[in-house]
Amino acid sequence: QVQLVESGGGSVQAGGSLTLSCAASPSIDNEDSMAWFRQAPGKEREAVAGIYTNTGGTHYADSVTGRFTVSREKDSNVLYLKMTNLRTEDTATYYCASGFKWGRGAFWYRPASYSYWGQGTQVTVSS
Repeated sequence: QVQLVESGGGSVQAGGSLTLSCAASPSIDNEDSMAWFRQAPGKEREAVAGIYTNTGGTHYADSVTGRFTVSREKDSNVLYLKMTNLRTEDTATYYCASGFKWGRGAFWYRPASYSYWGQGTQVTVSS
């Protein structure tokens, strides 16, 4: 079982930047695919970015393409989400996910495709 702990959230003005971290234990070496999701009050959890941890291949939601970057530091058990040019609509609780359940119907953007979740970190963007 993998434990995930997110950090780096906070309050920022529109146009600002934040970098979120997701520390995994004991290791993410056996994780093929990880992702960042977010959930705003009253809304469903939505995918933000995904990464294949071995190849570095990435996916992004259309709403964050060009503004957010997901990465994994080499030989590290930390996943990052660098967020730039933040908008008020980016306000949400951000979650890290791992334990991708390969199989029919499993897609990087589907929350049900992941077994493990962190507790979330709040990002608030003000105008």
